[in-house]
Formats: sequence, C-alpha cells, structure tokens
Amino acid sequence: MEVKATAKFVRCTPRKVNQVLALIRNKKAEKAFEVLSFLPKSAAAVVKKVLKSAIANAGKMKDCSDVKVKEAWVGSGPILKRMMPGSRGKSRPIKRRTSHLTIVVSDMDTVTKKARKAK
Repeated sequence: MEVKATAKFVRCTPRKVNQVLALIRNKKAEKAFEVLSFLPKSAAAVVKKVLKSAIANAGKMKDCSDVKVKEAWVGSGPILKRMMPGSRGKSRPIKRRTSHLTIVVSDMDTVTKKARKAK
C-alpha cells in the first residue's frame, strides 16, 4: 500500500531540500530517521516531519520497520520577492524561495512483490 504526505510553502529552497531527499530515497524508514537525526542541515527537520506524517498516514507509526521510502521529490513553490537598499539610492531584489515536498512510503511486502513480478 502506498501512502503519501506533502508539505507546501516550506521556507527552504528546493535545491537544499533535494539534497536531503536524495539521502533517504529507497531506504527503510528506520534508516531514514537515523540519517535525518544526525544531518546538520535545516531542511532535515522539515523532511523528518513529513516522513513521520507519511508513516502515520500509513497507520504503521508503532512499527516502521517494514515501511520503505519509495519516492521523494520536491518542487518549487511561489517566490517571495523582497527589496534590499543598494548603493546610490538603488534597490536590489531578494528572492526568498519556497518548496513543495512530497514523500511516498510503501510496505516492504508490496515492493518485494513488484520486484518478483518484474523478474
């Protein structure tokens, strides 16, 4: 069974979030939590929260040993445009980027069954 969780309008750039998501793709949930706990990036806290929500949506919060991160992707959200004063009375643009991230988890049973059918 596949279940997904999303977080929208996250105040972190998609490029930075994607670096964190690349570390947890196709891993067991326990291993993903372990990686995210010791990762010194600000996006790791947001990704950990969404992963926890996806596992809770699956109804497997008590036993996450048989849950695997099947897919994880990030898209760009709206850009907040701000201005910063520059030299000689000019203004300089600042773009504060946001992200929409999605994590899909599935049971290990369904993943192994699909792998067997492919063979």
